[in-house]
Amino acid sequence: MLDIAEELHRWVEQGRDFAVATVVAVSGSAPRRPGAALAVDSDGTAIGSVSGGCVEGAVYELCRQALEDGESVLDRFGYSDEDAFAVGLTCGGIIDILVTPVRAGDPARPVLGSALAAAARGEAAAVARIVGGPAELRGRALLVRPDGSYEGGFGAHPELDRTVVGEAGAFLDAGRTGTLEIGEQGSRCGAPLTVLVESSVPPPRMIVFGAIDFASALVRMGKFLGYRVTVCDARPVFATATRFPDADEIVVEWPHRYLERTEVDARTVLCVLTHDAKFDVPLLRLALRLPVAYVGAMGSRRTHLDRNDRLREVGVTELELARLRSPIGLDLGARTPEETALSIASEIVANRRGGSGVSLTGAHTPIHHDATSVPARRIGSVA
Repeated sequence: MLDIAEELHRWVEQGRDFAVATVVAVSGSAPRRPGAALAVDSDGTAIGSVSGGCVEGAVYELCRQALEDGESVLDRFGYSDEDAFAVGLTCGGIIDILVTPVRAGDPARPVLGSALAAAARGEAAAVARIVGGPAELRGRALLVRPDGSYEGGFGAHPELDRTVVGEAGAFLDAGRTGTLEIGEQGSRCGAPLTVLVESSVPPPRMIVFGAIDFASALVRMGKFLGYRVTVCDARPVFATATRFPDADEIVVEWPHRYLERTEVDARTVLCVLTHDAKFDVPLLRLALRLPVAYVGAMGSRRTHLDRNDRLREVGVTELELARLRSPIGLDLGARTPEETALSIASEIVANRRGGSGVSLTGAHTPIHHDATSVPARRIGSVA
């Protein structure tokens, strides 16, 4: 639901009634992950997607029905070749979808409205909804903020709300969406409930060091992939808004000094395109010791070997060097800045999702990887 927060927030502000269908769980191959959503308002306008087109028509009708009767429903869609016109996923996967009406006067509307407003502003927030359990609990929501404060609740048992707040906070810290199983009294006591936790966090950062022509194409690619992109270079004549109109931020500073003071996290990607030892060595010495998702450096294989020797001389360990993606990017035979940006972006996506980078033709590996997915887990169970 939070993946279409901007549009849904506008609907809430305009006072529209709507129903939102959210992917709760995925089994096998499927085009969208948990949290993907499709919403339909009372006029029949639809936004978002839950399957890339396979079951959208059927889910649209479920949303219209939920708006009519005010009831939440959990439905499953899978593959069936018995009927060429059967509604199902042609990719062979199975998806569970929760459809929730959000109408004026519904108890969850203010909570969902707050969650959508926070996500639309780019603020971190997590919203929890019960998707498996007593029908009377479905449709209620609980919003959790990074400081641990929360809004809403399930009204079943005080301990249930407290437990979900703690668990949702952990999901939010990791920027993840997934389900957990919990007893209706907040532990293993009582009937089991399945809770969907959706997290919305600010966009991940891409920091591009080196204001060269290749960087301009990479900035555009980074924006396309949803990153907040910063360009950093010590040379003011090159690091300009004119050269990088798509960048969110342009910093004129020595790269390693900027990296020392800026905020990074486990989703940040660092792309070093300077291939100049006076910039690269102090920058990479620091970068390879930070808890970031990706560190890549441009240069020929000869440059790579020379740079590694220089890094060893300043104390970089073999374990730290093993984190460095150099020469940067996947082997696409790229030559132009745009092709090179695609090569780098492909490696970043493969690293993020657990892909191999090999051609899918003739391969027997899964098409859809998700290294960040969170499987359902049971509270109070022993690992």
